[in-house]
Order: sequence, then structure tokens, then C-alpha cells
Amino acid sequence: MEGTSVQMLLALSSLLCCTTNQIGVTVIPPRSQFFEGDKVMLFCEDDSSAGWTLRWNMTEETRSQCEWFGKPSGHFCIIYYLMTSDSGVYWCESRGGGASSMVVNISVSGGSVILQSPVLPVMEGHDLTLSCQSKTPPSNPSAAFYKDGSLIRTEPTGHMTLQHVSRSDEGLYKCHIRDHGESPSSWISVSERPSTTEAPPTTEAPAPNDNSPPALSSIGLVLRVCLHLVVISPNTISTFLMVSLY
Repeated sequence: MEGTSVQMLLALSSLLCCTTNQIGVTVIPPRSQFFEGDKVMLFCEDDSSAGWTLRWNMTEETRSQCEWFGKPSGHFCIIYYLMTSDSGVYWCESRGGGASSMVVNISVSGGSVILQSPVLPVMEGHDLTLSCQSKTPPSNPSAAFYKDGSLIRTEPTGHMTLQHVSRSDEGLYKCHIRDHGESPSSWISVSERPSTTEAPPTTEAPAPNDNSPPALSSIGLVLRVCLHLVVISPNTISTFLMVSLY
């Protein structure tokens, strides 16, 4: 429990330091699966003053405010003791009811193993780390990871990282720890990388030849030519002055 409190404090500190303009549900700790009896904090992250309310439903017909499933604390909704019945879809809704945020799925397991996976979509090209966690520390932390029912691989540390994910990595993931059991499945989404406006290509000057003299400014070039004329050909200067006067 102490470790969970430290994780929640660190995550909260990070969020308070780094604000965002995107409206969404923030879950602390930031994962989609929890054990029964765990504690979780949720809140609507928004820089505007419109005001947002956290909502939850188990079915499409049931919508409840925080007072029905947790304890309001300022902008937060705290569930001190999660139960399997708290599983469902959570989202933020404007107080006028005119706008809603992206939904997040939270699963509360009554079993002994959960899969720690991100609660929000992973962006294309980013790495995805999954962790298989048991309620009681296993003697052997090795875990097998599955996607859509097929074994991906077994990791001796209980952690698996997928590098540079793409849309093909979307699917249902779960894990299994020997002698402890299997986690529920969680859907992991991959979002498209935001398009960026590319700057027009710049034309670089060719690298100077090692045998060529160093580049000179226009003023330096004029002075050098004048100096050359003064030293080498004074008659040429006299002729130039006479022509310019007449």
C-alpha cells in the first residue's frame, strides 16, 4: 500500500508540473487494470473554466456521477476501495452536457494477476512496456504475454517492451504467471502520429575546396583589389581617375 501511495504522489506531482490543453480523464496510477481493494484517483484535466464532471457507466443506460462510486475531493474523484463492480467506462462531461472527453476503460480484477498497461492510446512510433503483476510476490517473476490469444513471448523479468509500435500492434493483451494465474485482457489502442508541416528544404552552400582561398566579404574584396592596384599598377589608378573626371 505504501508503494502505491508513492506512485500516486509521483504521478500527481508530474501532472501538476506539466499541464495540457487536451481535455481527458486522468487516472492515477496511470493503468487500466487494478486489483480488488486498490485505491485510484480520477479527475478531469482541462485548462478552461467551463467546468467538467467525471462520469461512469457499466452499461449504456447507466450513468453516474462521482458521488455514486467514489468520494469527491476538489477536482478529484477518489475510490478508496475498488471492487469488481467498479469496472467500466469513465469519461469527463461538460457541466452543460454539450461535450465529452475520450473514454477510458478500467478493469478491476478479483484474481491474483493483472496486466499493467497504459490507460490511454499509445502513439505510433513510441515504445510500449507491459508488466505482469501478481498480488503476492512470485518466487519466479517470469511471465508469458499474449496478444489476441496468441503467445508473443515469455519474459523472465515479467516486463515486455514493444518498440516503435504501429497500428498492427493494436489488440487484446493479457499475461500469465505460473502458479499464480492469468490476468484479464485489456484492449491497447495505437493512435496515429500527428502530421507535422515540413519546413521547405534549405540549400546549403557547397563545402569549400581545401585548395581554394578562404571566402571574403564584398568589402574585403574591394579593399584587396584596391590594395593590389596601388601596389602593382599606380598608372592604372591614374587612368581610372582621369576617365571618371571627364
